[in-house]
Amino acid sequence: MQVALDVTVEVKDAAKPSCLPKSCFATTTNALTSTPLPQGDEKTQQVRSMFDAIAPRYELVNKLMTFGLDGRWRRRAVNDLRLAPRSLVLDVAAGTGDFARELHHQGQRASATDLSYNMLATARAVRERVQADASKLPFRSASFDGITCGYALRNFTDLQATFAEMARVLRAGGRLSLLEVAEPSSGLWRAGFRLWFRRAVPFIGSLVSDRAAYHYLPASTAYLPESPEIVAMLNRAGFSAVNHRRVMGGLSQQFLATRNT
Repeated sequence: MQVALDVTVEVKDAAKPSCLPKSCFATTTNALTSTPLPQGDEKTQQVRSMFDAIAPRYELVNKLMTFGLDGRWRRRAVNDLRLAPRSLVLDVAAGTGDFARELHHQGQRASATDLSYNMLATARAVRERVQADASKLPFRSASFDGITCGYALRNFTDLQATFAEMARVLRAGGRLSLLEVAEPSSGLWRAGFRLWFRRAVPFIGSLVSDRAAYHYLPASTAYLPESPEIVAMLNRAGFSAVNHRRVMGGLSQQFLATRNT
């Protein structure tokens, strides 16, 4: 597949999903479950298999999970890049292309990359798609004007290496806009969110998609560092003016940053 910047990358078939790995787990645990979460290569393999399995119903479940609010949050995140029209933006962990389509809608040029072959294969109206591990991006340095990433930070096996790769492929002064799950801080709002995210979402996922994947989703928040640590990691990777904000009372969170000049 010919992608931007005269880089030719083949999208190779990943191993087709069968079942999610249930062994070789490391020590990270989550308050929601006593089952340890996978680490290292085991995590990478599980994440790839999981997203390969849920690709056909991924967008439907997202809409049900967020009552369609995820579209509004992505529109804001793209607008917050504040890039000139026709800028070249890389969407990391692009999934089925929600961010890439929004970038196109707002007049930008988008390239999509994801670990999961099936997610990219399911993507609609996304011309440039590259299957890749985000910690080893197959693009030349300083190739992009902007980077987006939606709700994937907890799924990266090496988050610091992924931030370093984002910084490497982004030009000096380029912009970064990340979305990730969060949890409201106020008592009643938080209690309602936990009931929905930890109970209702896995139940909905079990009905319309893959049961194991949508039980993993709430548990996977254990991988996510606290927001001040994410800000510090972005600074270490080569970003400045890092801004963090909570979205809609803490249902989501956004990180904005600029590549150091």
